[in-house]
Amino acid sequence: MPLEAQSALRGTRRGRRAGHGDTRLAILKAASSEFLSRGYDSTSMRGIAKVAGVDPALVHHYFASKADLFAETISAPVRPDRIVREALAGPRELIGVNLVRAALTNLDKPSAQKQFIGLLRTALSHDFAATILRQFMTREVVGKLSKYLDVPDGDFRATAAASQLVGLFVIRYGVKFEPLAKISVEDAALHFGPIIQWHLTGSNDPIDMEQSPRE
Repeated sequence: MPLEAQSALRGTRRGRRAGHGDTRLAILKAASSEFLSRGYDSTSMRGIAKVAGVDPALVHHYFASKADLFAETISAPVRPDRIVREALAGPRELIGVNLVRAALTNLDKPSAQKQFIGLLRTALSHDFAATILRQFMTREVVGKLSKYLDVPDGDFRATAAASQLVGLFVIRYGVKFEPLAKISVEDAALHFGPIIQWHLTGSNDPIDMEQSPRE
């Protein structure tokens, strides 16, 4: 996580700073401070503007949404909110395949892999970092998937799908377990996409233990 904003970011004594060369950096530093102190849910674009000493319109000029700003402050290797948006724009029956394909296409870049592992390590080591990431994922990923699915257990389905994706990322890019680490993005999408699809839109009937095979 970036360092907290310095006192210089509070702006001049009169009025608010107009846009210039360092305005974007000031906004990023202020956002980092706000996300660290308040968490994702409680941070607002207006609050970030106040800390940075700029007009709220300038924040929106540089960053279209809070998700954009958050992703930049943590140097996110991929934009899960955009990947979800892209997948949901396609056929409903291909959401799983499109999610896997889009995510792996972005993460197959060596620099993105390094950032992903670093971000995951930070989240696992620091409770507050994990909380901020969880809030972001809940609002920008799980919430949007659940709303699209429009079923009573949508949050559970979306979270289950996300857990499968993160597991795939860890095995492929963290552990580098072969052959999964070496197969093509398309092969991975065609193999794991239906599994993600099942979590999102498949049956949720409880397993009948009496009918299940036993050793």
